[in-house]
Amino acid sequence: MEVLKQTSNRYELFKKPEFSAVVKVENALLQGVRNYFNKEGFTEVVVPHMTKATGACENINTLFDVNYFGEKSYLVQTGQLYLESLVPTLNKVFCIGPSFRAEPDVDDRHLTEFTLVELEMQCDLNELIERIEKLFMSMISSVKENKKDLNVLGADISKLNDLKPPFKRVTYTEAVETLNKLNFEVSWGDDLKSRHEKALCRHLGNKPFFITHYPEKIKFFNMRTNKEDTKIVNSTDFILPDSGEAVGAAEREYEHSILYQKLKNSTMMQQLEKLGGKIDDFEWYL
Repeated sequence: MEVLKQTSNRYELFKKPEFSAVVKVENALLQGVRNYFNKEGFTEVVVPHMTKATGACENINTLFDVNYFGEKSYLVQTGQLYLESLVPTLNKVFCIGPSFRAEPDVDDRHLTEFTLVELEMQCDLNELIERIEKLFMSMISSVKENKKDLNVLGADISKLNDLKPPFKRVTYTEAVETLNKLNFEVSWGDDLKSRHEKALCRHLGNKPFFITHYPEKIKFFNMRTNKEDTKIVNSTDFILPDSGEAVGAAEREYEHSILYQKLKNSTMMQQLEKLGGKIDDFEWYL
């Protein structure tokens, strides 16, 4: 892929076989997404791409702001709140669209724009994890048919053939304990970084795995609090070898009074208020 990085002229880039291969591989992955959702009876929704702060993923400071006819709006990062609101009438919904992040540093994990796939439906955490596995495997099955393009990119197809769900699950607490045994200094409540995910992945045999039940304080306000342990939420991250977190997901809080208080007390709301926003921006969702 170095050949793509070294090309400064975009037109020249478009003519390179590596670029064509990237486009075809992405196309195959998205075909796998739609194949799964169509088979399972999901409805595809086109969500708004300019929103109030309701389109933010946890960190308000990474929103691109837009002057929308004299009012401040933002380029969307997630359509999850919009999708959630459609679940009572449509039941199973998904969207595929751009997610915009005003990241100060762009690297192999942080982009200012990328394609995001999201689903919402009525289910618990166990079923959600199973859905993620099946969606992932549908994408893998689809992309494996593009052997020519994978070979152009130097992909190791044997690794794709070795993928077999169900994938291992570890709790956040177990992950922290393991990391400290691996000589990482991690305290309970810390947000896990890329180096932590990669270390855990190596420790677990370089296979995809899930980390579940993160601390409530470091997760999005709408994630449902665990009834047995109120310090954690019923959430999961799906971690892949080399690339790290590929999916972030959780059960959603659905009781109005709880949801309101969690939003009001969230770090996200504190950031929003500094920018002149207010909780009324979320009134339609609440």
